Amino acid sequence: MQNRQVVIIGAGIVGVSTAIWLQRAGVNAILVDREGPASGTSYGNAGVLAAASVVPVTVPGLLGKAPRMLLDKDQPLYVNASYLPRMLPWLTRYLSHCNPKQVERIATALTPLLGDCLADHMALAHGTSAEKYISPADYVYAYQNKAHFDADHFAWDTRRDHGFNWTERDASSYKEYEPVFGDEIGYAACVHKHGRISDPGAYVKTLAAHFEGHGGIIVQAKFEDFVIRNNRVAAIKTSDSTIDCNAAVVATGAWSKALLKKLGLNIPLESERGYHIELFEPSVMPAMPTMIAAGKFVVTPMDGRLRLAGVVEFAGLKAGASQQPLELLRRYLARLMPELTWSESKEWLGHRPAPIDSVPLIGELPGTRGVFVGFGHQHVGLSGGAKTGQLLSQLICGEPTDLNMELYSPTRFQ
Repeated sequence: MQNRQVVIIGAGIVGVSTAIWLQRAGVNAILVDREGPASGTSYGNAGVLAAASVVPVTVPGLLGKAPRMLLDKDQPLYVNASYLPRMLPWLTRYLSHCNPKQVERIATALTPLLGDCLADHMALAHGTSAEKYISPADYVYAYQNKAHFDADHFAWDTRRDHGFNWTERDASSYKEYEPVFGDEIGYAACVHKHGRISDPGAYVKTLAAHFEGHGGIIVQAKFEDFVIRNNRVAAIKTSDSTIDCNAAVVATGAWSKALLKKLGLNIPLESERGYHIELFEPSVMPAMPTMIAAGKFVVTPMDGRLRLAGVVEFAGLKAGASQQPLELLRRYLARLMPELTWSESKEWLGHRPAPIDSVPLIGELPGTRGVFVGFGHQHVGLSGGAKTGQLLSQLICGEPTDLNMELYSPTRFQ
């Protein structure tokens, strides 16, 4: 592989991880991104290495809850009415997975990809300046009360079945463990052996700088097309040039669908839009990243700031930010931490790539040799990004992997 050249389209966590693992294998790798490293979801996520996030959104009962959620301003689900007709075919197939059999299939696929994500990121960052951003942590799921937690028993049974353990805390025990939240939290499950990234954007940029500092090439340009010869990728065209390659990796998240249409593939993928609000110089900070179960968002301590990230909105890739999700985050914050003060705040909107079955696509495409994909991680792109990059490097180099790659096959929708 030493004389081969691989172009990786997309410089988020998946693309940068792939580049580093290929570089370590002695392969010439080139990262291509229209805005540069960590400019999208890899910058704005919740920063949690969420090993136990193996339960998809499409759990049994969602079909019955969805209409009520859309009408309740305090529920974390929003759909742009004008966009709904366009996404209806995707949504119909997506909701078909709301049953125990499909949840088990999805959790079985996600567990080996996420289960050791703290160790995966430590291995990726080893020997780089990015190590400083990684730290072990519990991941806390915070509920209003015990009944609220018990109502979520299907998800917790699924996590237990896949080997995850946690400690449950009542209101008084949780107050001792994490005193910064108000009385909104009456019960919590603290999942152990997780981790957090204290600045996701800086983390991925630092990894990219390490790649570049060791001879890797980063090209800031817009991808235009593939050059295919004899059913094999031979180059890619960008807005600036043509780059020869023996293999290409598509790791452009929610934008991957449009790229693969150039090869005649129609991947059932939607943008699950997510938001964050950052509060700089907060008066207090929680010790651990905390999922607020009622609002489906995460409160994460970061370097010099507090980040509230999450919510689900469907409105496509082109619409601007909506105010309702941001207002929901602010309402919950006022109830959770009524005494909190900060110096300034910033808002962000990002696009999470959501395939119809909540399982990432990882592997070589059918029909066109040398084109590999790594996208579709939905809520767990950061968590699974380090492992995904390692897997792609192994596949490109013809090495065996330690996972059943059929679970992530990009051919499964064809």
